[in-house]
Amino acid sequence: MILRRARREDVPAIVALFQDDFLGAAREVPKGAPLPESYSAAFEEIDADPRCELVVAEEDGRVVGTMQATVLVHLGSRGAKSLQLENVHVAASFRSRGLGARMLAHAIERAKARGCARVQLTTNKLRKDAHRFYERLGFVASHEGMKLAL
Repeated sequence: MILRRARREDVPAIVALFQDDFLGAAREVPKGAPLPESYSAAFEEIDADPRCELVVAEEDGRVVGTMQATVLVHLGSRGAKSLQLENVHVAASFRSRGLGARMLAHAIERAKARGCARVQLTTNKLRKDAHRFYERLGFVASHEGMKLAL
């Protein structure tokens, strides 16, 4: 298994990971439907941003995991940087094999290399298995997240 920066041609496989999820199935286009241009546009914007890195885990030429890492610079905390992780997904058939732990270890190493003081993420309150996974890796539920849909 290799971890690498995502390429434009990975977008359909990444979206398929989102679709194959009990929450993502309601958010993404239906399986088998053509992908709207918004996915490609989002990829181009992420790929062009030097503070963002969209990563895929590849096994035998197949994308089996993904995560998006974004470096945030804060005025508070003495100007500290943090690495924000979003859209961490592993294909169901590849869970419980250590892939997620390898992906997070990769993100932590990238955060250290970029001078970040912490790695942070949000996870839906319904994802109890994910919460246990992150806690096993040392993440602490220290804050309450909130969202406002626009």
